[in-house]
Amino acid sequence: MELAQKQSWEKSYIFTLAKSFLIWSFTLTVCLLVVGFPVVVLMATVGAFLSIILQSLLPVSAVLLVAGGIVGAHALGIFIGAAILTANGIHPTEVSWLTWLHGEASPSHTSVYASCPLTCGLTQ
Repeated sequence: MELAQKQSWEKSYIFTLAKSFLIWSFTLTVCLLVVGFPVVVLMATVGAFLSIILQSLLPVSAVLLVAGGIVGAHALGIFIGAAILTANGIHPTEVSWLTWLHGEASPSHTSVYASCPLTCGLTQ
């Protein structure tokens, strides 16, 4: 009985760790794409210069090598960051600025449309 409880607890724990790692990977990917756009532009510029320099040494695969290295470095950074956050026991639901992730975001403003002064008082 105790062995069965231990095995179910281990399966639940591994499932929780995997879920946390995948959520962190998704969140860090979104943050890199949205917030880290200047970093992506800077890396693309450096990659273009690097591929021009490597073109003289590796004429066939310079662009492929540089592009693969940049994409691989970004993916490795995302996965290492997600692994560190998961290993430290930080779950995405505990982070206050991730309200958009668990659907508890309440709008801090109300939308006012340009036609509202003319049409808001009308009822059909």
